[in-house]
Amino acid sequence: MWSAGRGVAAGAALLGLLLGLLAPGSGATKSGAGLVTCGSVLKLFNTQHRVRLHSHDIKYGSGSGQQSVTGVEASDDANSYWRIRGDSKGGCPRGSPVRCGQAVRLTHVLTGKNLHTHHFPSPLSNNQEVSAFGEDGEGDDLDLWMVRCSGQHWERQAAVRFQHMGTSVFLSVTGEQYGSPIRGQLEVHGMPSANTHNTWKAMEGIFIKPSVDPSAGHDEL
Repeated sequence: MWSAGRGVAAGAALLGLLLGLLAPGSGATKSGAGLVTCGSVLKLFNTQHRVRLHSHDIKYGSGSGQQSVTGVEASDDANSYWRIRGDSKGGCPRGSPVRCGQAVRLTHVLTGKNLHTHHFPSPLSNNQEVSAFGEDGEGDDLDLWMVRCSGQHWERQAAVRFQHMGTSVFLSVTGEQYGSPIRGQLEVHGMPSANTHNTWKAMEGIFIKPSVDPSAGHDEL
């Protein structure tokens, strides 16, 4: 059975965050090509199954019992916003371009929990469960994901992969659909190999303009 956690009154906080980023002098932009930067708030689009990475204050009824992570088709759902952050040591200054091969945290804006995975089976496909974990953006070392891309930096028009630093799985969708209470949403899980099910693109969001010159750093998709 699924369980709903206590509601998080964060809609106004999200709106305030986005408006703050658009304020004069904030260095934020809503559109145009460029690089994904630390501090940006965005939605992630799975290019194979055409859903956006999503979470909500509903917990898994099996496995870890942590907050569930799914994929949704809707482009206008506020529960699909994630903020790009560094590790707990602050390795991702606001406005710095995200390097290919860099470890980041993806923090769910409305609930303050981080994208997370661990050795629990996912409910539908029996792959590795992906959840949202922590409080107010702070969790543990299993919240870190390496951005796998071609070139030096994560480009907004390019497909990338997210490989978990702790277990090496790739953030994936393979099409399994949930029933009630999140009917029609797709399971998001971790898979051991890089394939067409785990490519993602940056979509809607507020992108912080680069505050530093892009530096060297390279990994392969």
